[in-house]
Amino acid sequence: MHLYTLRLFLFVSFFSHLNVLRFNSLGCFLFLQAGQYSMAPHLHTARKLFWILMNSLLRFTFMFVNNCVAIPSYCLYLLVLQPLRVVDAPTFWYIEGVMFRWLLAMVASWGWCAGYTVTEWGDDVRPMSEDEAMVIVNHQSTGDVCTLMMCLQDKGTVVRKMMWLMDHVFKYTNFGVVSLIHGDFFIRQGKAHREKQLVYLKDHLDKYYYSRDRKWIVLFPEGGFLRKRRETSQSFAKKKDLPYLTHVTLPRLGATEIILKTLGPQQENGILGTEGNPPGQSIKAKGLQWVIDMTIAYPNARPMDIQTWIFGYRDPTVTHVHYRTYPIKDVPVESEALTDWLYQRFVEKEKLLAHFYKTGSLMTIEFCFPRSVNIHPSTKTKLADKFSPCFLGLAGAFPPPDGQKALASRNMTLDNVWLLIVQTFAFASGYMWYSVLTHIYCWFF
Repeated sequence: MHLYTLRLFLFVSFFSHLNVLRFNSLGCFLFLQAGQYSMAPHLHTARKLFWILMNSLLRFTFMFVNNCVAIPSYCLYLLVLQPLRVVDAPTFWYIEGVMFRWLLAMVASWGWCAGYTVTEWGDDVRPMSEDEAMVIVNHQSTGDVCTLMMCLQDKGTVVRKMMWLMDHVFKYTNFGVVSLIHGDFFIRQGKAHREKQLVYLKDHLDKYYYSRDRKWIVLFPEGGFLRKRRETSQSFAKKKDLPYLTHVTLPRLGATEIILKTLGPQQENGILGTEGNPPGQSIKAKGLQWVIDMTIAYPNARPMDIQTWIFGYRDPTVTHVHYRTYPIKDVPVESEALTDWLYQRFVEKEKLLAHFYKTGSLMTIEFCFPRSVNIHPSTKTKLADKFSPCFLGLAGAFPPPDGQKALASRNMTLDNVWLLIVQTFAFASGYMWYSVLTHIYCWFF
């Protein structure tokens, strides 16, 4: 009897422990499954972060090597070609311009391969690629320069014949030596330097613009980045009863006026133009032919900086660029009228950008007076009143030209094969110059 009871007790205990074990195993399984589901978003984020870090590291390494082979090769080629500069300067600067364009194409390729593209709107500026022109651009970040380097690549000879006006800080970057050789002008900001810098700018234009066959001259009239100048500009606007701007700042007149007076012929009526030139006068003597107003718009008002172009951590982005052209004869040269005209351009930019950031498209703006503001209002008239729009309408992302109901966009594209050839030439040149310099070093040491 005792033996039977013992067996029954052991049998019941065995199955009881077995059920407990099965229950605990099922609980552990469910716990692990729940943990996997709760950890899934974190694992996805970790993988994405790891990919961004690795991609950024690889891109930075490539661009560092790219700069190390391309920029020294550019300098060494031009050093060897110095005798040609003495004998045939136009050919020398032609070769320099071609290599300068290739260097800018390399910078453009950094954004291109990361999915950063440009959609263009407005006037077609390609027919003006061989004309002298002043280009005014709104300035939001360091990425603006990269955007220009990309969108001007398919504009004929513009890139190799252009001249940049940029802050003197860029002189000390990796690209500074290239800009110095190319003949760009570095301007120092601040009241203490303003007058001297304008004199230096005039001398620079007289010395290099025509002698090196420059065509387009690019400047940022705001004089600095939007985030740095916005508060100062708005305070100045309140004091002087000027337009209150948020997405751009009030432009500075100095450099614009010097360029127009130095490079643009002046007629008797105070308007820049070319109609009064004697027959048979060369195109160079005519000076500037156009003013090209470029507006750069970034989605969601998030400008791309140079770090984004280098590391490529932002998702593929389309930057919108709008062109509006003005014949030089429509641009006033007298200081007060030129100030009004330039302010008008940036009030237009403000309206365009404000609507773009709000709706994803830009409004059509037509003002109640012609583009060429050659008027002198009384001092009691508010400048803002002159800029009140009399018509607003939607037309895609940017306003259409006169006589058209809609404006078609143009997707700026780069030739991948051509970019590959340029990069291959850069690395081959770097290897060649390394071999040459190594042999020279061995000869002497």
